[in-house]
Amino acid sequence: MLLVRQLFGSSSNSWVRALIIFVLAWAVLVYVFVLKLTNSQAQNQSHQTISASDNEHNARRINQALQLLEHTERRNEELKLLIDELMSEQLDKQSAMKLIQRLENDSHNAKQSMGDDTLFEVIPADAAGQDQQHQQQQPQPQPQQFGSDAAGQLPGQPGIEPSLEYELTRRRIQTNIAEIWNYFSSELGKLRKAVGPGNSELEESIQQVLLQGADHKRSLLSDMEQLRRVDGYEAWRQQEAKDLSDLVQRRLHHLQNPSDCQNARKLVCKLNKGCGYGCQLHHVVYCFIVAYATERTLILKSRGWRYHKGGWEEVFRPVSDNCQDAGTAYAYNWPGKSNTQVLVLPIIDSLMPRPPYLPLAVPEDLAPRLKRLHGDPIVWWVGQFLKYLLRPQTETRDFLNSGMRKLGWERPIVGVHVRRTDKVGTEAAFHGIDEYMTHVEDYYRTLEINGSSVVRRIFLASDDARVIVEARKKYPQYQIVGDPEVARMAAVSTRYTDTALNGIILDIHLLSMSDYLVCTFSSQVCRVAYEIMQTMYPDAAYRFKSLDDIYYYGGQNPHNRRAVIPHKPRSHEDLQLKVGDLVSVAGNHWDGNSKGKNTRTNQGGLFPSFKVVDKVETAKLPVYPGV
Repeated sequence: MLLVRQLFGSSSNSWVRALIIFVLAWAVLVYVFVLKLTNSQAQNQSHQTISASDNEHNARRINQALQLLEHTERRNEELKLLIDELMSEQLDKQSAMKLIQRLENDSHNAKQSMGDDTLFEVIPADAAGQDQQHQQQQPQPQPQQFGSDAAGQLPGQPGIEPSLEYELTRRRIQTNIAEIWNYFSSELGKLRKAVGPGNSELEESIQQVLLQGADHKRSLLSDMEQLRRVDGYEAWRQQEAKDLSDLVQRRLHHLQNPSDCQNARKLVCKLNKGCGYGCQLHHVVYCFIVAYATERTLILKSRGWRYHKGGWEEVFRPVSDNCQDAGTAYAYNWPGKSNTQVLVLPIIDSLMPRPPYLPLAVPEDLAPRLKRLHGDPIVWWVGQFLKYLLRPQTETRDFLNSGMRKLGWERPIVGVHVRRTDKVGTEAAFHGIDEYMTHVEDYYRTLEINGSSVVRRIFLASDDARVIVEARKKYPQYQIVGDPEVARMAAVSTRYTDTALNGIILDIHLLSMSDYLVCTFSSQVCRVAYEIMQTMYPDAAYRFKSLDDIYYYGGQNPHNRRAVIPHKPRSHEDLQLKVGDLVSVAGNHWDGNSKGKNTRTNQGGLFPSFKVVDKVETAKLPVYPGV
C-alpha cells in the first residue's frame, strides 16, 4: 500500500503511474480477448456440431426432394403417354385405370413425404462405410450373361409393376437396335462390294467401320439386357408369367375334363394331316384353339398316326383324362350349329367360314396382361397349347432325359436348326453353315462384351447328317452337341418311323431349351421350338435369329402392323405411310426394310421396319369363370 501511495501520490512519478495503468489496461484487454476467443471456439464447435446435424438432415431432405422430382417427372411422362394413347384409342382400359391409380397414390405419398424422413431410406455415413468394407471382403460376382436370367432372388419387390408404356418402350428400343444395325450393315456391305479390288484402303476402312459398329450394337443389346435385370420389375415378370400360364393351363384342363362326357359338346380333330411332324403339331394346336373358343372338348383321333401307329397317347399323355371318345352322337362338319353336340374340324386351309379367333389373335380378356408381359403375345399363346399337349408319357420323358445326358447337353448353349432335304429349293433357300455360325458367333461376342469368357457351345439339329460333320470340321473352337444318327433318321426316306419320331422330339426339346435359337422360320420345326421356348421364360420373343422368314402361323389371318412414324417413298418400290396406317406385313428383308401392303391405299412395297409396331389382334373368347 505504501508503494501504491508513493506511486500515485508523487507527481514526479506520473509517468510511472501512466505506464502501470497502460499495462493493467492491456492485461485486462488481453484477458477479455482470450475469454472471448475461448467462448467463440466453444460456440463454433457447438455450431459446427449443430451444422453437421443440419447438413445431414438437409442432405436427407434434398435427396428426398430429388427422388420425388425424378418420380414426378417419370409419372408426368407416363401421363403424357396416357393422354397420347387415349387420343389414338390404343390404350386398354385396364392399363389406363392402373396408371391413374398409381398417379393418385403418388400424389398422396408426395403430400406426406416432406414430413416423413423414412419415406426414402438414408444410410448413415458410418453404416455405409461398414457396408462398403463388408462388400469388399466378399467375393466379386461373375458378370451376368446376356440372354440368361440370374439365379436366386430376383430384383424388385412383390407388387411393384412396370407400366405398359415402359415395357413397350423398352422392347421397342431393343428391336430398333437390331433394325438400325440391319440397315447400316447392309448398306455398308453394298458399298464394300461396289468399291471393288482397286481400292483396298477404302474397302479396309469400311470393314473397320462394320467391325466397330457390330461392337456398338452388342454393347447396346447387353445394356438393354442389364436394364431389364436391374429395373426392379423382374420379380413381377416372373410371377406374372407363372400366373398367366397357370390360368390358361387350368382352363384347358377344365375344358378337356368335363363333368359329363356323354353330354359334353365335342370337337373332333384328325391328326393325320399330310405333312411333317412340326406341321402336324400346329394342326393339333389349331384344333385346340377352336375347341377353346367354342367351349368344346377336343377329341384327338390319332390311331394309325404316320409317325407312331399306336397313336398320340403312346407318346404323350392323352389330351383328356376322362373324355377321349366322341360317343354315338351324329358328327356334323364345320361350322355346324351352337347346339351341335359333335363337330368335325377340317384342316385350317379348308376352314370356311374363318372365325376371327384364329392366329394371330389372342383372347381379349388376356390381351392387356400379355401386351405388357410379352414381346409377341401370339407366340406365347400358341406355346401354352403346346405346353398342355406335349406332356410326355413316362417312357418319353425317360428317353429325353437319357438323350440329354448322352449328348452332354449343358448351358450356355445356342440351338441351331439347319433344314435341308425336301425344303431346299421348294419352300426355302439354301443357307450354308457359315451363315448360321455368323449369328452364333455374334451371340457369344455379346455375352463376352464385358470381358468375361464362356464356353462356346451349340446344339446342332438337322435332317442332313453331313451338316454336323461339316460344322465340327470348320469350327473346332466350338463344342458341337449333336447326333448324326438322329439327323440321318430325319431324312425323307426314314422320317416316318418310331426312331425318327424320338429323334425329332428330342431335337425340338433341346432346341426349345437353348438360350438362343438360330434357324429358318420357314421350317415348322424351328417355329415349334421357338413357341415352346416361350413357356420357359417370361418373355423369349427376342431369343432367336431367323435367316429367312419372320414368325408366322400356317393358315393365319393377316399380320398387321401400325405406322407410328410417317414415311415418304424413296423410290417407286416404297410405300407411303401416314401415322395410324395399318400395314399387312409379308416379311422382313433383314436390311432395315420390310415388305407389306398399306391397307389404306392398297399399295404394296417396302418400308423402314422401325416405322411400324405390331398390332396385337384380339378376339372375344370364353373367360371360363370360376376356373
